[in-house]
Amino acid sequence: MTTEAQVIKTQLPNPAPSVPALLASVHSALEEIKAKDAVEIDVRGKSSVADYLVIASGTSTRHVKSIGDEVVCFAKQLGVMPLGVEGEREAEWVLVDLGDVIVHIMLPRVREFYALERLWTVGDQPPAADEEDEVQG
Repeated sequence: MTTEAQVIKTQLPNPAPSVPALLASVHSALEEIKAKDAVEIDVRGKSSVADYLVIASGTSTRHVKSIGDEVVCFAKQLGVMPLGVEGEREAEWVLVDLGDVIVHIMLPRVREFYALERLWTVGDQPPAADEEDEVQG
């Protein structure tokens, strides 16, 4: 028995939407379905995979999955088909890869455990005044 493989369109429209337009679409989707604590992290110069990460929380696995679905719907309205969507089955952490923007939606406990914000912003903040005094003294 042979079955045909499902073909998934993974190319951006021509011309592709700008990164600010894609980010605005993601934030609109997050607001629409009431995602919690959305954070945008600029990873240009830190990663060749994407320019921005957007991290948000959902209140339950159903909410996390719904947020991911909404992000996909808003991206499709721009003509962008996600390059990948992972984690929908368990829905504790859903990742939506939109090319230049990668969206992570997590349960709060999962978000706290993996601490992606801390991982991707290490070294971004200047040292605190107390630390500078200790180094100079």
